[in-house]
Amino acid sequence: MEVQIAVAKTNKYAVSESGDTLEVVERPGGGLSVVLADGQSSGRGAKAVSILVVRKVISLLAEGVRDGAAARAASDYLFAEKGGKVSSTLNIASVDLQTKTLVLARNNESPVFLARGEEIEQLSEPSKSIGVARNTKPIITEIPLETGLTVVIYSDGLVHAGERRGTPMDVGITLRGLLEESDPSPQTIADALLAQAVRLDDGRPCDDISVLVLRVSSIQGDWVRRMSVRLPISV
Repeated sequence: MEVQIAVAKTNKYAVSESGDTLEVVERPGGGLSVVLADGQSSGRGAKAVSILVVRKVISLLAEGVRDGAAARAASDYLFAEKGGKVSSTLNIASVDLQTKTLVLARNNESPVFLARGEEIEQLSEPSKSIGVARNTKPIITEIPLETGLTVVIYSDGLVHAGERRGTPMDVGITLRGLLEESDPSPQTIADALLAQAVRLDDGRPCDDISVLVLRVSSIQGDWVRRMSVRLPISV
């Protein structure tokens, strides 16, 4: 098996800096973790919050701290730094090679979607953002790694798309349509979800949007690990 990870992100319209931050860190026991945080509000202030949260989480994960404990520590840290007045959503997706599982930690009202072929499951148990109270716990879901598993995680800008014109984004229906049409790559799924959200906002996203897609597939090609990043820059 191999795990493929893809991300598509965009800023809120007319805002130069995204309040979403995403980082990848290798786990000391094998595997890797992807951490996504969405700071309260948008722009530079939100970016500072999400960076603070993500850096705290990845530093703990790199030291071998368990995902749930890292999320709780980040929440307490943000609470102490901002006096409980600033919140952030937080998602951690970890490929744990010791347990051969995918561990999902969620402090985010937005659900996570799991797909196995055309069968789609929504993880939507109520969850609170971090930073507004002490000892805020994430919702933890642990799933065996299996070929064909696809996971879709996103910041709330995706589900708010289209609200201002009365046609809100339905992530589940859009994802189902993508999976029924073909066998899309993780990047194709991430790009398509983001593109649909931007279309619903008439090309002017009402919020920062980040889409993270993980897929477990049969191994293709050699055993080299690869990562590719694209960062458009306005000059």
